[in-house]
Amino acid sequence: MTVWVPDDDGHADLSAHDSFERGVPHNTFARMRRDAPVCWTDYAQGQGFWSITRNADIARLNRQTDLLSSAQGIRIEDQTPEEVIARRTFQETDGKEHMATRIKVAKAFSKPVIAGFEDQIRELCVEILDDALPQGTFDATKLIARELPMRMLGRILGTPDEDLPWLVEKGDALIANTDPDFTDHVLDKMTTDEFRLMPFNSPAGAELYAYAKDLMARKNAAGDTNGILHLILQPGPDGSVISDAEFRNFFCLLVAAGNDTTRYSIAAGLQAMCHQPELLGQMQQGEIWNTAPDEIIRWATPALYFRRTAMRDFELHDQMIKQGDKVVYWFASGNRDEDAFDDPFRVDLARSPNKHLSFGQGGPHVCLGMWLARLEVRVLFEELSKRIKGIEAAGPHKFLRSNFVGGIKSLPVTVQLF
Repeated sequence: MTVWVPDDDGHADLSAHDSFERGVPHNTFARMRRDAPVCWTDYAQGQGFWSITRNADIARLNRQTDLLSSAQGIRIEDQTPEEVIARRTFQETDGKEHMATRIKVAKAFSKPVIAGFEDQIRELCVEILDDALPQGTFDATKLIARELPMRMLGRILGTPDEDLPWLVEKGDALIANTDPDFTDHVLDKMTTDEFRLMPFNSPAGAELYAYAKDLMARKNAAGDTNGILHLILQPGPDGSVISDAEFRNFFCLLVAAGNDTTRYSIAAGLQAMCHQPELLGQMQQGEIWNTAPDEIIRWATPALYFRRTAMRDFELHDQMIKQGDKVVYWFASGNRDEDAFDDPFRVDLARSPNKHLSFGQGGPHVCLGMWLARLEVRVLFEELSKRIKGIEAAGPHKFLRSNFVGGIKSLPVTVQLF
């Protein structure tokens, strides 16, 4: 039985960040999946785009990188060729170029390596929950969901704990650059041409790069050559090394994506527990941990979409997509597709199989951090369910103003402890 109902009018402007301030406009996506699964969407600030909304279509197209390229940008905003080159990470590359970078760092994010972090993650979860839960009523995004990925980020990057709040603040300014609660340089509210060659068109990119250069200098002086940042700097099989700009953008990507996506998955899971009290009991019984993390991440869908660019003309659902057209995969829609999920607006911690798209499944751009995200989500909710006998909303929650990152930025809750 569905326990959560979207409230948009079914005709939201998907190109407008304001359309997502009350949450994802799921009624609009439901209408599109039913009536117009490949739909042209106008965009007031640039070239319009095709919206792809069905789960099966997104999964199939995501594997066809020769047809739909990431190399001209992964967000809806138009970019000049100069801006694409200046801002790109390996997310904005295809084929051999993409794999060359991925291979350098894939081992550091592999399932066996990430499994070795479980004790550290559990220790962090215990500390975080011991600090937050005795308060009774608090903002769960701030005191729980934000804290765990922030502290793990420090372990992965090898940064001092005292630097982490600043790093996360700058990561928020990057990836939530359309929300005035996170940045003074709101992308669609002011002219940001001064920063157009910075990651995410944000001044925070320059600040993070300066930090990364200083961090690497300190590490090298101390003889510390371990960790993900040194891996990315190693020459490839052909002797090539990444440029300063590529390193800057990779560092910014780690800070932003490595923190925000897990934060908002945890926040969405906590929100679900408030709406579906039976979830706590299921967690306490302990039989759902193999499937629960993916269901929570499906429910959250922290990356609402990724954009591609058509490399040649092709037809889909009677629509002719032309070479050079922007094509947007709406993961937020695919993760609520009635044809892919039974009762998709209900969290089912035992859901299996789970064909969610949150990690970009089905293609070479599958999320590097998926094993870490799954582990953080599982351990956090394992430890939480041991400590509380109830959780409920203590006020309205607030969503990010963004059509790119889906997240609950404020979640007041009240917990009852054992």
